Amino acid sequence: MTRRFTTLAWAAAVCTYLLIVLGAVVRITGSGLGCGEHWPLCNGHLFPPLNDIGTVIEWSHRLVAALVTTLVTALAAYAWLLHRGAGSREQSAPDRTSYAALGLLLVQILLGAITVKLALPAWTVVLHLGTAMLLLATLLIIAIGSSPGSRPGLAALLLLAFVTVLVGALTANLGAASACGGFPLCNGQLWTTAGPLAVIQWTHRLLAYSLTIVAVIWAVRSRSTGPIIALVLVALQIIVAATMVLYGLPQVLQAAHVAIGAAVWATVVLAASAPQNDEAPGTMPPGPRPDTRERPVSSSW
Repeated sequence: MTRRFTTLAWAAAVCTYLLIVLGAVVRITGSGLGCGEHWPLCNGHLFPPLNDIGTVIEWSHRLVAALVTTLVTALAAYAWLLHRGAGSREQSAPDRTSYAALGLLLVQILLGAITVKLALPAWTVVLHLGTAMLLLATLLIIAIGSSPGSRPGLAALLLLAFVTVLVGALTANLGAASACGGFPLCNGQLWTTAGPLAVIQWTHRLLAYSLTIVAVIWAVRSRSTGPIIALVLVALQIIVAATMVLYGLPQVLQAAHVAIGAAVWATVVLAASAPQNDEAPGTMPPGPRPDTRERPVSSSW
């Protein structure tokens, strides 16, 4: 793929990350209906009067969504043009991945419309975020020209990170963020008995603790930059989460929590997709270990 194609993929990925953070700001500030129940218009206007902070936030979110739509569509179109110009009958991996990104974008747009029309039910918000995370991962994979490792350890790590993000979104959107007092335990209990919301919050914490342990193992075993950065971000995320709970969920820390969580996801995807010889936690390279002892040239295997 060309340098322009790679640059376009990176631009789309960065804007998608920004869109995820802005989406969190929309939720945290209660601006989800800042444009009313109108979609794609805002309060019935293409360019609404920005005399309300909720409208400004929601409209900004929609503008970035429009930018992401433009970039992802251009990326898929560029991939098609490059493929056509090459005269190859078989689609390359970047071609297919670009089309997958476009498909995820269409799902994301549909979920966004449904979320607004149904007045922000939690399940649509969670699906909306999950699709955005998958879109971000797809664009990052296109940008680095690789694909996630197929080893079971890496696949499990990616799944754990993704589920942790989704349960975190569920926790926030169901109002369960304040259901567990104290940190690291939930209301001082190893397993909470404070009701279903506390169970959801505690489940999110357990997933985050598990992700931390796996990230430590991965960083120690690989000793490469990507896993170490992922571990640092996971540790920072835990610190922000603890501070957020102990200080009554201030909005700034809630937004930071989402931003760092998305950065954790992006870093794990990049580290798992980059060409490397590291091993994911709990895995060993296939086949016998190479014998490093010197052998005579004439010796046989």
